[in-house]
Amino acid sequence: MAIATFYIIEPTSLQDTATGHIDYVVYLASYFASQGAKVYVNAQDKSQAEAIDEAFWQKEPEQFQSHNLSGEGPQYGTPIEIGFSQIKPNRNRQLVINMANDNTIFAQTFRQVVDFVPCEEKAKQQARERYKIYRQAGFEMQTINIKNVTRSSEKQST
Repeated sequence: MAIATFYIIEPTSLQDTATGHIDYVVYLASYFASQGAKVYVNAQDKSQAEAIDEAFWQKEPEQFQSHNLSGEGPQYGTPIEIGFSQIKPNRNRQLVINMANDNTIFAQTFRQVVDFVPCEEKAKQQARERYKIYRQAGFEMQTINIKNVTRSSEKQST
């Protein structure tokens, strides 16, 4: 059965900033890729996709995770592909980390979806709509509150 996990972002969390959210997505993508998953990060738009790509490049060498923007990279892809809503993944991926607020019909092609419930009210309502779409599509639903997540406890919450 496919699984959709929503990470609930609280106002006091590190993830309630654009940079903190991107850093957490990079952490999650790296974590899942290190477990053998082929990951697709679905950014809101091209500029956010490029910011995520840059965040991967800013990691320490021992933390580096092979990744590429959609349409770039080696012929057989890397463990992590970064794109945005107007384009589809180039390779078969098992897991999508969704950062976009729009239609999530494409998510049904993945075995696992990671999504977020932001603090801002309009974005929170859009997340509720995505939750309904996933549930109606037959996903097993999970939620994780990341209010108290710190760098040392992140591994425990995934």
